[in-house]
Amino acid sequence: MQVIYISDGKAGHRSQALGLFAALKRQYLAAEFLEIGIDKVSYRDLLTAMFSRTLPSILNSPDVIISVGSHTHLKAWLLGKIYSKAKTIVMMKPSLPLACFDYAIIPAHDGITGKNVIVTEGALNPIVNQQRHQKNRILIALGGSSKRHQWSDEQVIHSVKQIIAQHSDAQIIITSSRRTPKAFFTQLSSDVADQHVTLCPVEDTPTGWIFEQMQLAEAVWITEDSISMLYEALTAGCRVGVIGLTRLKDDRITQAIDRLKAKNYISAQTSITALAQAATLHEADKVVTCMQLTSANCVDCG
Repeated sequence: MQVIYISDGKAGHRSQALGLFAALKRQYLAAEFLEIGIDKVSYRDLLTAMFSRTLPSILNSPDVIISVGSHTHLKAWLLGKIYSKAKTIVMMKPSLPLACFDYAIIPAHDGITGKNVIVTEGALNPIVNQQRHQKNRILIALGGSSKRHQWSDEQVIHSVKQIIAQHSDAQIIITSSRRTPKAFFTQLSSDVADQHVTLCPVEDTPTGWIFEQMQLAEAVWITEDSISMLYEALTAGCRVGVIGLTRLKDDRITQAIDRLKAKNYISAQTSITALAQAATLHEADKVVTCMQLTSANCVDCG
């Protein structure tokens, strides 16, 4: 199986595409992944290839064409016209009509339905539960301010201290994100000094480090602004707590967080014993299964 990913270069979008590809590869062992940047193929090339039915940069005809990100949709659609036997998959609400693609993989919080829509619990990611979680190992992942949330040093430090205080025998690892205020992490270093805590600022961690930590942690606490990371921790099979932040507005994302709480997938509790048991998500595998069936026969397709 030849899988082509039309890329806009964004790491989060690539993670979704890799999540789908990994699930395809688990089912089709011979699957191959070819990433093509949107700047590497012009509209002129695509329109010319409509007549020749081939692009010089693509040696093998694709079976699947994946696009993530609004800037990739038109080129993915045109590529699907050139290679008409390929299944075209868009991994978000498309900027073109749904009918332009064979499948649209859309998170439930977007509220989109259709005969070719596969609804998922959050965006896909490349994580699987490797069953390597270590008892009393805790990861705390901190975000920052966003258009939906207001960061508060005092509020977050209070929550982090509560988590630390209730787990005196645990190994606790705290990491930041690109949005975490630098001054905050310096202050945190001082406040938790000499405790059973390891601080790992994001700039000191290699690519893939956070995913490995999720495989090892029994529980993960994540600030509410980082919804993608909440879904990643659930997919990894962790017990998941959420550190609340002041909301600046309510929208589909904050409603999705509330829905995860209502389903008891995540909790605002600060003790491992008060968190729900791990509810591992298998959304990428579910998508691959649904793509083999008609939407009428697949009860999970939404």
